[in-house]
Amino acid sequence: MFKVFGFYKFIKIKTLKRNKNLLQKFLIMNNIRGTIIIAKEGLNGTVSGHSKDIEKVIKKIRSLFLFKIFDNNNISKSKFQPFHKPKVKIKKETVPMNLIVNSKERNMNTHLNPIEWNKLIKDKDTHIIDARKPFEYKVGTFKNSVNPNINNFRDFPKYLNKLKKNKPVAMFCTGGIRCEKTSVFLKKKGFKNIYQLNGGILNYLNTIKIKDSLWKGECFVFDNRISLKHGLKIGTYSVCSGCRMPISPKDKTSKKFEEGVSCPNCYENLTKIQKSRFRMRQSQVYKAKQSGKKYIFQKEFK
Repeated sequence: MFKVFGFYKFIKIKTLKRNKNLLQKFLIMNNIRGTIIIAKEGLNGTVSGHSKDIEKVIKKIRSLFLFKIFDNNNISKSKFQPFHKPKVKIKKETVPMNLIVNSKERNMNTHLNPIEWNKLIKDKDTHIIDARKPFEYKVGTFKNSVNPNINNFRDFPKYLNKLKKNKPVAMFCTGGIRCEKTSVFLKKKGFKNIYQLNGGILNYLNTIKIKDSLWKGECFVFDNRISLKHGLKIGTYSVCSGCRMPISPKDKTSKKFEEGVSCPNCYENLTKIQKSRFRMRQSQVYKAKQSGKKYIFQKEFK
């Protein structure tokens, strides 16, 4: 069993390259996989490994960057290693929005726990914003939420500038960090009633019982588990090898779905040459499976 640890922390970081190298070596030495982004404004990442090794990494991150508590973190489990390799990347921002966040700008009074969140989004006057990408929104979301239909988070402010300042704004994303940035942006624009789901969807699904839940569908995650359900159990989605988009069991019943080749999302857009190449790749995957091996392009991990 693998432990999956997601986290973020807004904190000033000066020596990016040195910290990147130290962290990268530590992940490799302790058999940890996943991605950590470091920027001058802080850290954002999700890593996976055996429980004792994850504990080592948590201690290492805290000591390396000189802090005691993460701004937010979530823990889930997986029967398989959901990441291919360890990656530590240096970026201009933890999440790209052309906005550098200072930890002092975070307003914890606007962070709602799942029970408080349920009360707020039941109010018809609340503008509920799904701050994720359109394909994530399609996998699952909260009832009556609106998705800006923006593929690049840098373009999110264009949508936010159109919002009415007199309405309560409730935002959510997977783990919370995208909403942290959005909250700071709206506050600077003069918005007063800004709220966000503390710990994001993952915290909600891990806390709220199904009978009390206002969540519809599953939650897309950026690892080989693909989607999670209540209790953070692995969901039913997989990924199309043709377009890398999440596909549901229903999508697989379509005539446009071909294992390892295409799905309803990309069938019309793929050329004959692409489909032929993907079929050759999939045949190699099948052969590897028959011999009890795992092919490099194999996407099925569950």
